Amino acid sequence: MTELTTAQLDRAVGVLLATAAGDALGAPYELGPPRGPELDVAMVGGGAFGWQPGEWTDDTSMAIAIAEVAATGADLREEEALDTIVGRWHEWSRDAKDIGIQTSSVMRAAHQQGLSALTARTASAALHERTGRTGGNGSLMRTAPVALAYLDDELALVEAARAVSVLTHYDPDAGDACVLWCSAIRHAIFTGELNVRIGLQHIDSDRRARWVSLFEVAEASQPSDFKNNGWVIEAIQAAWSAIANTPVPEDDPAGGVFRVDHLRLALDAAVRGGGDTDTVAAIAGGLLGAAYGASAVPAEWRRVLHGWPGMATRDLVVLGTRIMHADHLFSYDIDPITPVRHPHDAGVWLGDIASLQALPSGVNAVVSLCRVQDSDLPVGIEQIDVRLIDAFDPEANPNLDFVLTDTVRLIEQLRTEGRTVLLHCVAAQSRTPTIAALYGARKQGISSAAALQEVSCVLAGAYPNRYFRRALRTLAP
Repeated sequence: MTELTTAQLDRAVGVLLATAAGDALGAPYELGPPRGPELDVAMVGGGAFGWQPGEWTDDTSMAIAIAEVAATGADLREEEALDTIVGRWHEWSRDAKDIGIQTSSVMRAAHQQGLSALTARTASAALHERTGRTGGNGSLMRTAPVALAYLDDELALVEAARAVSVLTHYDPDAGDACVLWCSAIRHAIFTGELNVRIGLQHIDSDRRARWVSLFEVAEASQPSDFKNNGWVIEAIQAAWSAIANTPVPEDDPAGGVFRVDHLRLALDAAVRGGGDTDTVAAIAGGLLGAAYGASAVPAEWRRVLHGWPGMATRDLVVLGTRIMHADHLFSYDIDPITPVRHPHDAGVWLGDIASLQALPSGVNAVVSLCRVQDSDLPVGIEQIDVRLIDAFDPEANPNLDFVLTDTVRLIEQLRTEGRTVLLHCVAAQSRTPTIAALYGARKQGISSAAALQEVSCVLAGAYPNRYFRRALRTLAP
């Protein structure tokens, strides 16, 4: 596996996370009309299938089945791996709230013949021969993990994308779309660029010009123009239209506006197009996550994301990391400190990793600025992970200003809900005082330097690294 930089790993992990975020954001509005700017778009749950707030749908569930197999190191082109994927889809389908018509038909026929990749492909081909209509968006919506499995082998990616697609969607348009989207995801992970045409070289020459034209139409249209977005062609056009036609904001850290807000805004646009909103937004999310990273997914979404098979945000992050064969095992050796109250808000406690084992009285929400073992999670307490790396490397936190601001907004929201919050990192020396200072500066309307000085008076050893200090001066001068 290609060794990724810290920023590239963030973008790789962002693929599955942003897929799920787009999916859950769009779920409440599935099958509905386009939504104008006067109407909200939020992870409120409900909709045609009674989703819980933040619950993902079949789009992400089927993608997770692929990701689980990819995380084992298996080659997704091989029958054994494909058999496992089909088996997991069957397990999921038994209790699923929603299954696409085409996928359901194929899986039912395959099950009758003895469930396997072969019987799935056979059923998919038979359906295509019988109806000529197997070009639904169901294989594209789940394809993003395929890109993660083959970052170091572009040609294998192309083969695997088609192999996984054809299990349920025999139409060559579906296979082409998966190849193009996976190629774009791979390119975005390496470069941070959004380029949906990067994979055209892998499309048969007699079909290539058509795809160029389709993307040109998407760029000249709005997502709502693609009313038949249950069809793979219009689904990919709607997703690309939402991405390409949503302006990338100019960075204005002091004003709370960031370039990476493009991820949130483009997913909002994808949902506002109406129709198959969860799928279009899930498709868009996979590519946007690859371009901007897991750290660009807003905390208000991350704290509620969940779905089959009993996963939540931190599980998606671990799964994405495993596919990359990155080290997700860790331990800490510190001298514990006693948690202290924030000097500007007695409802916020400041502590270290050891504070999780002895929460201050009344704490009912935890914001973790470092990696936390599942075994350290407090039982019955909401815990939200934040990707913030204490390193003397500006590339370690590619979305630093956004993450700092977004985390403070999260704490503000928790306090508005009446929650008592523990804010912690490993040793409470760099990350914790940085967030605490920005929170205090916003709350008190004072400079970051003044806020940090007051935090340092109660939190012994507080000394944010120079990149964090620089960010504080930008965000709260």
